[in-house]
Amino acid sequence: MSLSDDVRKYCKEFYVDPAKSSGEHFVTIRAGTVHMALNYKNRHPLVCSAIGSNIFEIMCNIKRISIDGPLNGANTSFTFEL
Repeated sequence: MSLSDDVRKYCKEFYVDPAKSSGEHFVTIRAGTVHMALNYKNRHPLVCSAIGSNIFEIMCNIKRISIDGPLNGANTSFTFEL
């Protein structure tokens, strides 16, 4: 499993699935929070790339609504419609 796969799996398990279970319509994922949770060092571009990929949207059956903040940074936030 690649690091990108790890990021997508983590985000699905800890953000998307719980939001869907609780009836939410949207979920926002901050790259820096995921980066820290996975104990990565200097991997913000990888985290942003994995969360922002079409693979993640297809895997979770979600649609990206917006990306806010700097490109490939800790404060980059991705909002998805569930």
